[in-house]
Amino acid sequence: MDRRSFLTKAAVGGATAAAATTLAAPLYAQGKRTLTMVTTWGRGLAGVHDAAQRVADSITTMTDGQLTVDVKAAGELVGAFEVFDAVSSGQADIYHGADYYWVGQHPGYAFFTAVPMGMTAQELANWYYQDGGMELHDELNAIFGLKGFLGGNTGAQGGGWFRKEISSAADFNGLKFRMPGLGGKALGKMGASVQNIPGGEIYQALSSGAIDGTEWIGAWADEKMGFQEITKIYYTAGFHEPGAGLSVTFNRDVFDSFTPAQQKIVEIAASETHQWNLAQFLSNNGAALARLQAAGVKVNAFPDDVWDAFAKATNEVHAENMGDELYKKIYDSAMASMKSSSAWLKITDGAYTAQRDRTQG
Repeated sequence: MDRRSFLTKAAVGGATAAAATTLAAPLYAQGKRTLTMVTTWGRGLAGVHDAAQRVADSITTMTDGQLTVDVKAAGELVGAFEVFDAVSSGQADIYHGADYYWVGQHPGYAFFTAVPMGMTAQELANWYYQDGGMELHDELNAIFGLKGFLGGNTGAQGGGWFRKEISSAADFNGLKFRMPGLGGKALGKMGASVQNIPGGEIYQALSSGAIDGTEWIGAWADEKMGFQEITKIYYTAGFHEPGAGLSVTFNRDVFDSFTPAQQKIVEIAASETHQWNLAQFLSNNGAALARLQAAGVKVNAFPDDVWDAFAKATNEVHAENMGDELYKKIYDSAMASMKSSSAWLKITDGAYTAQRDRTQG
């Protein structure tokens, strides 16, 4: 859909919904409501569907059932990549997903999941909660009639699964690879044929040979997907998602109809899920990687020239978007926060863990 046409329709629909909300708000405040959450995740996908269910359950519990959230996995009401339009138009009340799926709506959405060579999970949290990221997320979402929060984080994601080892940047030329967001656009600049495939469809695509490789999340979620049954070549550190945030996003008219207490509950439930989900992924990845290695998976690291190519392609992608004023505003804010956080973390956490590992073996 043309973006201008979409925004016009969304504005008309939003005005109608706003009028209805104004009339109904007193009743909403007194009664119980069931809200429909659609997600970009197949039901049961490790970690990501867990985050959607947790924030939904938390909102339901913390409001004593005044707001009951009914979770619909991808395909149960709308498709995985249809949830943005469903919530913006009022077909559904909430979505849970990865905002970098919406770079076609605005490339700035990538920053609220992850951008290549960007922020770690801690750096993302610092920016979002302390350095203006949440306010910029709100500014972007307001264009589309949405209100969103971070509602999960996978931590640093793996470089992915390949049918053949990557010995140089040239090996990406012609490679059919699944990677969403700006990371996918960077791989495209390296000659890859980039595919954007919902999580629930990746195994079949890799198994059938429709793609030559894929990234998903990390050792635990990837093991659950069963990629080790198809190939034994795995890269543990990727450039594309060093700390991928997930979002829980409401139709703005729906959110505005909540009482102040309910709005605060939503905010708290989202932030708690963000931290809980990050711990879930990080606590499971180490043991999962050991199981994968025991099953014959070969763990690899990309060579330096590949990292150099990743960085060059990433810079080109950012440069192409700098003509958009809001993109540049988000980019400048995120990069300033990242550099500030990194400077401190490097001489504290980084120095400490290096010495701890050296002295403790």
